Amino acid sequence: MSQRHTLFGVGLDALTMDETVRRCLDAVRRGERIEIGMVNAAKLVNMRRDPRLAEAVAGCDLVLADGQAVVWAGRVLGVRLPERVAGIDLFMRLLAAAESAGISVYLLGAQQQVLEMMLRQISERFPELRVAGSRNGYFADSEQGAVADAIADSRAQLLFLGMTSPKKEIFTAGYGDRTGAHVVHGVGGSFDILAGITKRAPALWQRMGLEWFYRTLQEPRRLGKRYLTTNTAFLFMTVRELIRRTPSAGSANRSH
Repeated sequence: MSQRHTLFGVGLDALTMDETVRRCLDAVRRGERIEIGMVNAAKLVNMRRDPRLAEAVAGCDLVLADGQAVVWAGRVLGVRLPERVAGIDLFMRLLAAAESAGISVYLLGAQQQVLEMMLRQISERFPELRVAGSRNGYFADSEQGAVADAIADSRAQLLFLGMTSPKKEIFTAGYGDRTGAHVVHGVGGSFDILAGITKRAPALWQRMGLEWFYRTLQEPRRLGKRYLTTNTAFLFMTVRELIRRTPSAGSANRSH
């Protein structure tokens, strides 16, 4: 079992990327089920505004720091997380591991055209990968059960959800078990990146915690205001938590 820390009232697993991959492969080998929740600064802010999202993430078996800002906030607040486990990097590592081990996967999400472009890229990068099935991410809430049953019928062992929050978290919470997949991993916009629709930030930007800014430069109208508001809210959350955890000078003097 991994050590779980609490940050902003959310339980986070202190795992490295390698440890996470091993945990997922062990789940397949043992026939266990793991639902993975990924949190970045924006999602931690949104979890405070959306109880359904907060409940869905809290119900995951593994909750990992997808954003560099989360790791940094943890350090400031005395919560040690070994490293960022980016959702897209975990996705790629698990695809490679699945190809080597003969593990079948199901890919759910994105628009049909984007999904098909991504599947072509996957077949080139991982020619031996067993893709049990795929479906675009555009379906009504009333269709969730039928989608889960189709995944179960495919007998896929790993399920990747290329959908936005909170849709992917709510689907995982409500239907993850029903899919029969041993590992359910919500990868967000990773399908778009793998398909070549959007570009991922260079490694230096990632290390500096500026991946969000790189994305904003690509889609300023859609993402500019969103990132500005959530990043500001996250900074205030961190400062408030730091003040709450730091004894005031007055109380320190009174204790002597």
